[in-house]
Amino acid sequence: MAHGPGFFLRLSAYWFATSFKWFLVLLVLLPAKVAELSPPEEKATRLGFLFGLGAVMAILGPPIMGYLSDRLGRRRPFLLWGSLLTAFALVLLAHAPSYGLLLLAYLLLQVADDLATGPYSALIPDLVPRGERGTASGYMGVLQVSGQILGGVVGFLLALQPQAYLAALLNLLGAAFSLSLVPDRLPRANPRPFSSAMAAPLRDRDFLLVYLTRFLVMLGFYLAQTYLQYFLADVVRAFQALGRTLMEEPFQAVALLGLLISLGAALASVPAGRASDRVGRKPLIYLSGAGLGLLMPFILLFPRYDLLLFLALFFGLFYGVYLAVDWALVADVLKDPEAHATDMGLWQTSIVVPQVLAGAFGRPLDLLNAASPGLGYTVLFLLAGLFFLLGAFLVAGIRRAR
Repeated sequence: MAHGPGFFLRLSAYWFATSFKWFLVLLVLLPAKVAELSPPEEKATRLGFLFGLGAVMAILGPPIMGYLSDRLGRRRPFLLWGSLLTAFALVLLAHAPSYGLLLLAYLLLQVADDLATGPYSALIPDLVPRGERGTASGYMGVLQVSGQILGGVVGFLLALQPQAYLAALLNLLGAAFSLSLVPDRLPRANPRPFSSAMAAPLRDRDFLLVYLTRFLVMLGFYLAQTYLQYFLADVVRAFQALGRTLMEEPFQAVALLGLLISLGAALASVPAGRASDRVGRKPLIYLSGAGLGLLMPFILLFPRYDLLLFLALFFGLFYGVYLAVDWALVADVLKDPEAHATDMGLWQTSIVVPQVLAGAFGRPLDLLNAASPGLGYTVLFLLAGLFFLLGAFLVAGIRRAR
């Protein structure tokens, strides 16, 4: 029996909350807190170090939690306790009085998120038949970007601490909706040793190509996103459109750009997911990667806020196409139904590892900008465009998906 919109919305509810949380944390809260608690000349270095260290801590988290979930035949306890710890970590982060305590709160947030999302990411291959996975991925994409849209509104309108409180509340509500679909026990458990469970998907050519595709696209995304607030402050400076100043603070300016990106992605996600069920995943991945890659030079050529607002909407449309297809693509190539959470948890590190590399770019960014004003940002956005293009066209070699 085909599933209806209500099923897909409940399935994606926790992803909505997770997307809202990370949008505010990575784009607004964390850069603003680091700038508040750091000397101005060290803000990018400290932000990059914090992102990098937190991401390193999270690299093994999703596959480990996924493996434990498969081994125990349980999903619910991981999502329940992970969501509770995530809410607690958000409150700690909002009240951190020093850079050291901010770092501890961020690391706790990473671990708590892994605890929940490692097993949670297995729900599409667990519960959705192959012919509906594009639709499920599309709904997952639209809920993800809807969370970002709300994050953009909240980041623009509210002060930093209320943003964190609202993120904690929505995290708990999203978990409650998705938990209603999660079976208490799975009819199987993964008996493989941990080392074998980690190695098996990486020996599979199709899985490895899907992993590398998402790795490169997310590396481009995080390179552009992580330092965008600083680019606005250092290069754009005036946040005007139609002859009027829209806002004074860079964190408000970046929140509005994020809102437009998410709006574009929301418009594209469900239609693109449904289209991928009909025509295949690969054509839509090609379209999204080419569009994202070719947009990056325009950010450098036209560093005016009014034009960036226009570019942000188009970036969102192409990004929404990618989000609508990537979950369905990986679900299509999984080989072992007894290892869904392990394999999906490993696939989730294709987001975490790019955060490490994007965080590591903080120091080179400061050094390049010191050598020549704006040089670091030029290198940053050109690299992001290259990674978008490379990531998209890697899917050509995948055999178990079209």
